[in-house]
Amino acid sequence: MKRKVTSTDIARAAGVSQSTVSMVLNKKYNVSFSKETIEKVEATAKELGYTPPKRKTRKGAKKERLLVVFCSNLTNPYYVMLLQGIELRAKEQGFGLFVCNTQRDLKMEERYLKMMWDLRPLGIIYTCNPSHCFMGLVQELALKIPVAIVNNQNEKMDVDAVELDNSKLGRIMARHLLELGHRKVAYIAPPLTARQKQRSKRVEGFLKEFENAGFKNNVVIKAAREEIDLDVAHIDSEYKIGYDLTRELLKEEMGITAIVGLNDMIAFGVLDALHEAKIRVPADMSVMGCDNTLFARMHKVELTTIEHFVIFKGRDACDIIMKKIASRQSSYSGIEPISTYHVEYEPQLIVRGTTGYARVGTRRGKKKYN
Repeated sequence: MKRKVTSTDIARAAGVSQSTVSMVLNKKYNVSFSKETIEKVEATAKELGYTPPKRKTRKGAKKERLLVVFCSNLTNPYYVMLLQGIELRAKEQGFGLFVCNTQRDLKMEERYLKMMWDLRPLGIIYTCNPSHCFMGLVQELALKIPVAIVNNQNEKMDVDAVELDNSKLGRIMARHLLELGHRKVAYIAPPLTARQKQRSKRVEGFLKEFENAGFKNNVVIKAAREEIDLDVAHIDSEYKIGYDLTRELLKEEMGITAIVGLNDMIAFGVLDALHEAKIRVPADMSVMGCDNTLFARMHKVELTTIEHFVIFKGRDACDIIMKKIASRQSSYSGIEPISTYHVEYEPQLIVRGTTGYARVGTRRGKKKYN
């Protein structure tokens, strides 16, 4: 049997010290080596057929207890709040987090999902619905690794979920505006594509409430172009949707008394566009958002929005993973218990300073804004 080449053999053949060989081969240049020395050591190692020894795991060393979190967009504080809830609970339980930011890119999402078989985390949390084309892969992973999804309630998935009824959020927003006398309103949203069904559900809930009140035709829906979702999200992407579409809206529509942003980030863009056009909020125009992010609570903003307990949802998604891990480590009568968890919070309207009673009979109500 051929003897294995050692660093001592390389040192003897190259005419250098064994410590020099060790540092060069391990790329630990604690001292300054000449280019010639480095090349000589590497060439000698290759010539002798040297193979580096496999690193031994220290006996008794614990494997990192890892959870993976899939996020579609880290520029929106909503996802940061979810991550905060997950991380707080994971830290308490001694877990580390590995965050996969897919940026709503199907290739990136697929790449991360395929990595899971090798990475073998103890749990996977999706902070949004998985893309439909990967639903089968997610459910296959869930057979081996506990998976929890913070999802839209209207999606049918055989996995554990912290659910959100997006249509209910839309209905609450609509009822608030109808109670304030708003009859002609606009709804500004990101692209309403089949892939992003949760967005459409929120809009549908809003429209349904206006339809029940007999004013469905008075709702103007302005959604961003589908191509926007194909771009890498920037920190101001959703803000710009609100800002740009509001500017378009003011030139196109007459008599609107309220504008709703699908989320707080869009509503912030709406507010800035109105401020630039010297339109008073809420005297001339009411504005609403959704998610109750940090900035919505600031005194200079005071955004009316919907609270649906985002940080709690992150915490609960992590709790579901912990329960699944515990149940898989125990058995009942020799059988592994199988359970499916579903958690849902009741959303609440947070009324602040950006909504008020609809203006009546003003000059502005009868013309387009310039």
